[in-house]
Amino acid sequence: MGLTASWLILAVVVFRFFLRKAPKWISCLLWALVAFKLVCPFTVESALSLIPDNEPLSENIVTGNTFQVDTGIGFLDGAVNDYLGDHYYEGITVPAGNGNHVMNVLGIIWITGVIVMLLYSFISYYRLYRMTGASIRKEERICLCDHIDIPFILGIISPKICLPSGLDESRMEYVIAHERAHLKRLDHWWKPAGFLILSVYWFQPLCWISYILLCRDIEFACDEKVVRTLGGESRKAYAEALLFCSIRQSGVTACPLAFGETGVKERVKNVLDYKK
Repeated sequence: MGLTASWLILAVVVFRFFLRKAPKWISCLLWALVAFKLVCPFTVESALSLIPDNEPLSENIVTGNTFQVDTGIGFLDGAVNDYLGDHYYEGITVPAGNGNHVMNVLGIIWITGVIVMLLYSFISYYRLYRMTGASIRKEERICLCDHIDIPFILGIISPKICLPSGLDESRMEYVIAHERAHLKRLDHWWKPAGFLILSVYWFQPLCWISYILLCRDIEFACDEKVVRTLGGESRKAYAEALLFCSIRQSGVTACPLAFGETGVKERVKNVLDYKK
């Protein structure tokens, strides 16, 4: 599933380049198709499919005596299979049961990586929960916290907007509008769901690229949702608030949805150049 989804990820990356002037929610929809491909255990065959082969690895690749790959790329399949045919045959060139042993080791490495990713997510969330434990309620679902430096949304079932207590009132209006747009778009569900899929496919480099681009497209789409109703001067103030709240990205995260989390330079340009 990871191999076949790679073709779709590459296609979405190319489509994003040609859709730079299109509404950003379209890019988010394309990433939803990638997510569906990564979690759906079956494939609907079609002559228009972007995937060269629905079964690049045979079902008996573990139990068989030889390894055969069929990615749909002729020269690649030929080179790999010729090499494996000369160097890999259980009981002759390698010990019997070698395939099962290798796959067992790789399985342990994979599940360890999944556990590490999920632990990282839970620990990060718990730290944020502790930091926002002492807060003052400003409005419904909005609270002011002394121990945070950036505004963000925390929670999935009952999300709340957390604002730094020192945030200037002139910028607070735009920050709240941005975070409420996230809630309306259900981004506080989609981003953790994307990270959960990434935790399963942590070994796939293209999945990391797709998750990073998804986070950027989520923020772009949310910015557009807000500035669609703002006038020219308000857009400048919104961009200034975005720049003021920008943060240095320390790594890939499942949460929170922070106001100035990612792609600030491009987001500011997109806000100021926005056209319906």
